[in-house]
Amino acid sequence: MGIHAYFQSLTDLERIIRCPGKFKFQEHSVSAHSWKVVQYAKTLADIEESNGVAVDWKKLYEITSSHDYGEIFIGDIKTPVKHYSLELRAMLQQVEEGMVAHFIDEHIPEAFKPIFRRQLREGKDDSVEGQILEVADKLDQIYEAFAELQRGNLEKEFIVMYRHALIKIKSIRLHCVDYFLRHILPDLVREGAKSPIDIEQITREALAS
Repeated sequence: MGIHAYFQSLTDLERIIRCPGKFKFQEHSVSAHSWKVVQYAKTLADIEESNGVAVDWKKLYEITSSHDYGEIFIGDIKTPVKHYSLELRAMLQQVEEGMVAHFIDEHIPEAFKPIFRRQLREGKDDSVEGQILEVADKLDQIYEAFAELQRGNLEKEFIVMYRHALIKIKSIRLHCVDYFLRHILPDLVREGAKSPIDIEQITREALAS
């Protein structure tokens, strides 16, 4: 079927709902998540460049826009489960990467296979672009969880998601992380002050851990 199979498969990302099995005031699809990650990453990269850091924008757009493509095959696995152990996380990643590789081998024309292997690979690594992807991905988790907590959603998983994402972000040494912690996060916490759930306390505990 060629590249048509890839284009057609993108519709599946619209049907995969994040954080399945839990009550949510607002559903988020994987495709919507991927779009937001690209938007976050653009601004995060601009902050890095304003501090003299060189950014490979082509690589950044490739890895951010395609970072969750593999969920077409395995769906969205809840964050607490996904990170239960390093072994489980490695196994899930191996399955996802194997199915993406099989899809490329089966459907993508030979001339384009190297391009698709590069674009659909796991983009989170120690490079500036890989770290920006990690921050952007976790940033969307924070905003998804925040929106639920702000509305009084008592599902414990959203507190876990918020804390886990914030702890991960603060461990990454980038200028954009410093900017987020100093200038963006305080605005978010102030906005959540009227929430029936104490977002400020959850934030303080996450930052202190």
